[in-house]
Amino acid sequence: MNDATTTIAIGDALRVNRLGFGAMRLCGAGIWGWPADRENALRVLRRAIELGVNFIDTADAYGPNVNEEQIAQALYPYPDDLVIATKGGLTRGGPGKWERDGRPERLKKCCEASLRRLKLDRIDIYQLHAPDEKYPLEDMIGALVELRDEGKIRFIGVSNFSLEQLKQARGITEIVSIQNPYNYAERRDNDGVLDYCDREGLAFLPYFPLNAGDEMTHAELEAVAKKHDATVFQIALAWLLHRSKATLPIPGTQSLQHLEENVAAAEITFDDDDLTRLGLR
Repeated sequence: MNDATTTIAIGDALRVNRLGFGAMRLCGAGIWGWPADRENALRVLRRAIELGVNFIDTADAYGPNVNEEQIAQALYPYPDDLVIATKGGLTRGGPGKWERDGRPERLKKCCEASLRRLKLDRIDIYQLHAPDEKYPLEDMIGALVELRDEGKIRFIGVSNFSLEQLKQARGITEIVSIQNPYNYAERRDNDGVLDYCDREGLAFLPYFPLNAGDEMTHAELEAVAKKHDATVFQIALAWLLHRSKATLPIPGTQSLQHLEENVAAAEITFDDDDLTRLGLR
């Protein structure tokens, strides 16, 4: 995975392979606490790097804190080409519970804590995990601008933003990426966001990328999967890579086997019949 069709530029200084790894699922149930098998989580992270993954997505809310600690434990000192993107702006009250807290002063403290856990002097991409309607977007993004000016983050990204919120954020400062839910079965709400990213040169990180949908949509994937001797989920990932040059899928898993299958999806090439069947032309 080395040429321009299989890598993506983020900002003016980063280029990564277009299939990243979302580390969230390495936490315990409900994305809470440590997993039952801690060593397996570390093995998965190390194997991802061995397979050529050089983009890892995480957040302080995953665990909370656990996920960032796992990454440092498994991979530090980091490979020179590894890009770690993390997020701040959510709080956790327990397993499966997520609340927004976009206080600018808290965002700064969250970033500084992430730097310590990840053992970094600067975070390559720091993302506002979600807008908090209690605070002006200018203040939340402004806090990240201050962190960037202080050299604590390199680039600013956003997550769970509408198209209008993304445009508003870009009116405040440079935004290099957006992370929203997007997959073969559920994409209508974010088609416009992705098309905008494609036009504007932003990276679009689709989360929940492996949703194959109901029987009707699943059947189309199954037919193409059979043709390529692949799994439905591999075809769903390949679909994301073919959907737009802006996509940077970040599938996550606790399984070494599934990790290897996910990475292999980047090698699947669709012919004209596949593209037509999957609605890509």
